[in-house]
Amino acid sequence: MYASMLNNLVRSTASAAAKRSASATATSSKVAASAASNRSIGGSSGPGRVSAICVPATFTSRPTALRRRFHASSYQAATVPITFVDPVGKEHEVQAEVGKHLLDVAHDNNIELEGACGGELACATCHLIFEKKIYDTLPEKLDEEDDMLDLAYELTDTSRLGCQITVREDFAGMKVTIPDDGF
Repeated sequence: MYASMLNNLVRSTASAAAKRSASATATSSKVAASAASNRSIGGSSGPGRVSAICVPATFTSRPTALRRRFHASSYQAATVPITFVDPVGKEHEVQAEVGKHLLDVAHDNNIELEGACGGELACATCHLIFEKKIYDTLPEKLDEEDDMLDLAYELTDTSRLGCQITVREDFAGMKVTIPDDGF
């Protein structure tokens, strides 16, 4: 008795899966045909232009029947040259993306700056020493950053955490020193 119930269940499940698969294939074919016809009518779409594909509402899970397809952009984020000076005095000049945290810039360029907490302001392993002229232009420190800096090695009057400083255009040519962490 149980065997026949199990067989019926398996057959009905397999049948439903086959129907879903056939329906999905038909839907994707209709969407592709619709997209092809829109491309032939819609004109050109070059850099900086957006082309739209109209998809019937029955084929989309979005509430609107219009889906937009955005082409890859040639947008490049602004960068500025920054020099990291490692604990032994070797200089590493990198292109830093404006708006990124210095900790992320260091990691993106294989500069050895730990950042053990992942930039969550829970350690002092991304401690950096800034030039006085740049330090004076940085935003005020949070109390939490001050507390973490109390744990840092080689603390100076111009020390900040790299996870709290975002790159600005006026950082171009700046040198920032990575202090010796004692290891």
